[in-house]
Amino acid sequence: MNTLATTTERWELAGYGVDKLALREAPLPAPKAGEIVIATEAVSLNYRDVEVIDNGMGATLEFPFTPASDLAGRVLAVGEGVNRFLVGDRVLSAFIPGWRDGVSLPWSVAPTRGGPLPGVLARHVVEPADWYVHAPQSLSAQEASTLPVAGLTAWMALVEKGQLHAGQTVVVQGTGGVSLFAVQLAAVHGARVIVVSGSDDKIAQAIALGASHGINRHTMPDWEREVLVLTGGRGADHILEMAGGGNVEHSLRAVAQGGRISVIGLLEDDRFSLSVMALLASRATMTGIAVGSRRALEDLVRAVDVLAIRPVIEASYAFDELPQALAHVRRGAFGKIVVRID
Repeated sequence: MNTLATTTERWELAGYGVDKLALREAPLPAPKAGEIVIATEAVSLNYRDVEVIDNGMGATLEFPFTPASDLAGRVLAVGEGVNRFLVGDRVLSAFIPGWRDGVSLPWSVAPTRGGPLPGVLARHVVEPADWYVHAPQSLSAQEASTLPVAGLTAWMALVEKGQLHAGQTVVVQGTGGVSLFAVQLAAVHGARVIVVSGSDDKIAQAIALGASHGINRHTMPDWEREVLVLTGGRGADHILEMAGGGNVEHSLRAVAQGGRISVIGLLEDDRFSLSVMALLASRATMTGIAVGSRRALEDLVRAVDVLAIRPVIEASYAFDELPQALAHVRRGAFGKIVVRID
């Protein structure tokens, strides 16, 4: 094993609130059996990271706590018994490291990275090799770092669970990271994509990315009516529900008979109520999507290389600019915000 540094830098949260974040020096231990040492190259931020920093997002954090979950990096050293990776391999973190495949385990059994498990906003991490997968060959580290949560969530909703195929219609709400991955995945699979957004400019950008139509939810609050017009009254086969609250009723009215509503985001409200009769009449499937397994992430990595999908990154920030990056996530972005570790 090459000689490694004995210290590193990482962002630590001393308590809830972005004002409690500080960049500190920390020891860098040698890898134990089954572990790898990774030089972090990029960390993609999710809105979840902002909420974890603000209030824990329902998780009990052990302070000092390092936030964020989505890492792309390179293996510097491997511990005894590691055969998944070699020194120099490019890797991605798995969001739920205990979920290898199959039906998801409760979060109490398979906790998530970046809360309650420690996160990855550090120049180096030393963790079990089983918590990582090989990165795609076709993407830069910044691009690859967007796959573990945003990319995999869209993949699970449309491909793994939704069995997406050509000729179907997909409604994508918003233009954040998950939504734009959904636009790209649906388009390359031959589906027609309708984007619902509050910005005409972002709708135009989504159409340039592969969407077929856009609906401005501010000028057309009952956006489901336009979905029905565009589909000849049939409705959409897949709807990615990103808002929650009252918006779910609009999604239910927009879905095709026997279609699928994937509940992903709760940007408006974390609760909603529906007419049971309306749900029964639609014969729709409504399912919650909470990212995916390590095996599904490996499937996505292979697909990205084959399909030549390039993640959309609105901005990247230096490692010491984390507060500015988090502020950008709060404002909203067209695609992803990434912290680069040079």
